[in-house]
Amino acid sequence: MQFVISDEAGSTAKLGLTGKLDIAGAEVIAIPLATLAGGKKGVVIDMSGVTFLASIGIRHLVSATKTLSRKGGKLVLLNPTDPVKEVLVTSGVIDLMPIVATESAAYDLIG
Repeated sequence: MQFVISDEAGSTAKLGLTGKLDIAGAEVIAIPLATLAGGKKGVVIDMSGVTFLASIGIRHLVSATKTLSRKGGKLVLLNPTDPVKEVLVTSGVIDLMPIVATESAAYDLIG
């Protein structure tokens, strides 16, 4: 798993992910994602480069979502691949974190 963080200066950050969000991938993003969730109003996660999503990856996404929502913030998932989107829909987490197809839609949801 590789990640790139952008828009760090504002109240919203974008986290771009590439690779598998399995046990090893979740370990790579755990601290950066928790840090963003703790310090930002909104986090946009670009999932277009994620090829696999395991339950541990979902757990980190849900944890960040809860951290943000406790302070009135929001986590938005951007453009997940079809297999990853299927896992997100099946697991029911899309009720907690919206999925959008464009970056502008993600920033509109965050406000």
